[in-house]
Amino acid sequence: MRLEEEFSHCDNYDEEEEPKTMSQCSIGALQQQQQQKFVVVGYALTSKKIKSFLQPKFEGLARNKGILFVAIDQNRPLSDQGPFDIVLHKLTGKEWRQILEDYRQTHPEVTVLDPPDAIQHLHNRQSMLQCVADMNLSTSYGRVGVPRQLVIKKDASSIADAVDKAGLILPLVAKPLVADGSAKSHELSLAYDQYSLQKLEPPLVLQEFVNHGGVLFKVYIVGEAIKVVRRFSLPDVTKRELSKVTGVFRFPRVSCAAASADDADLDPSVAELPPRPLLERLAKELRWRLGLRLFNLDIIREHGTRDRFYVIDINYFPGYGKMPGYEHIFTDFLLSLVQSRYKKRSS
Repeated sequence: MRLEEEFSHCDNYDEEEEPKTMSQCSIGALQQQQQQKFVVVGYALTSKKIKSFLQPKFEGLARNKGILFVAIDQNRPLSDQGPFDIVLHKLTGKEWRQILEDYRQTHPEVTVLDPPDAIQHLHNRQSMLQCVADMNLSTSYGRVGVPRQLVIKKDASSIADAVDKAGLILPLVAKPLVADGSAKSHELSLAYDQYSLQKLEPPLVLQEFVNHGGVLFKVYIVGEAIKVVRRFSLPDVTKRELSKVTGVFRFPRVSCAAASADDADLDPSVAELPPRPLLERLAKELRWRLGLRLFNLDIIREHGTRDRFYVIDINYFPGYGKMPGYEHIFTDFLLSLVQSRYKKRSS
């Protein structure tokens, strides 16, 4: 742990303002903090992520636990800043990835959350779910797989033939191939008939739609901690509906905080959370296979079953601000990272 001479926010922090440096903080506050040692977390986040994640309550709790968040200046060399115990980031671009990779090589004592190459793996929906498919996880608590899917990189006119050749069953969920966190990457469409498939816009991934009672489970993972919440999702499609409905129906981001299903009056068979031991096994395997510690899973249960689950999406550094109790979970996680590093050094 280090004493940092630059702080991201003052005690009178206004969440609408940009992060402030030491020159903007009061000298009195700095003198008080100089008598303490802090875990210093440098962060490089979008303004939207800063607002949703670094909420005043969270920063206040972190400060009380000895954690300081410091804004990384992207206009200065990263190695000239700090020193940091942890670097927390969610920025995109080849230049930024290279900066982080170089920094990891020259500063092995700093924990980077998470390795940029590992994050890149989740930006492509073709590779995103492959690790889940390779696991073929099956335990006494249930089975976890992925829906059958097909990647279409170009030529919408050939989609129908490709779907027929692959043997996929309608309706099909269409998602953008690139999952970069943008609003567009979260949009999806539901195609009911083969003729309408030509209206889709490649590059994209087509997934067989699995009826799941209109509810999905968001599984937030922060290191070894797991938190599950229910979210409303697309409703089931009946055989009668499938025989009468045609076309492509487009949806914005389906799962969001406003669509919470935790307090809804649901059928118990739909509302029942996936078994904890199954989620722990899944999370442990994915942490190892993905090389990530901050991500979430969108999981559905096949309607009419108790133990058949599908992972339909994986997101890096999701909206933890929507996760109940994230303040304590995340601060404990950050402290555990530093403690683990000290134990390794002293052993």
